[in-house]
Amino acid sequence: MPDDSAVTLSRGLPETVLPAPPDEWTSSLSRALSRTETERSIAVSAVARAHPRFLEAWATLAELVEDSDDVRSYAYARVGYHRGLDALRAAGWRGSGYVRWRHESNRGFLRSVAALRRAAGAIGAVEEEDRCAVFLRQLDPDCQGRADQL
Repeated sequence: MPDDSAVTLSRGLPETVLPAPPDEWTSSLSRALSRTETERSIAVSAVARAHPRFLEAWATLAELVEDSDDVRSYAYARVGYHRGLDALRAAGWRGSGYVRWRHESNRGFLRSVAALRRAAGAIGAVEEEDRCAVFLRQLDPDCQGRADQL
């Protein structure tokens, strides 16, 4: 019996691109970010609550509070990181390979990993901070110069 499964041969590590979120989710986040500074976190939290698989919302929440509450930033980043791993696995990622910044749909996950790195450092979890830094370089070596900006 012939094997009908497709095999793709390529050079180097595979690259995974997450599917783009629905336009409704990105529009909701844009509206939330246009709110006043005091309303912004609450509005973005509502987006994350309504769309808990939306990685950009979790990354944004982690970034919004990172200077004022390291523990909350860490928690939001952890959620984005773990939801991102789930999304990557669903997209065919098998624990290695590239997840590049140049694909806009990957940015919520990469921003979550970067926020987790910063928050882990802020709360003294140095080993986790280092692991996240290495992971970011493995996911997208081209971002190495921007890793502190992610």
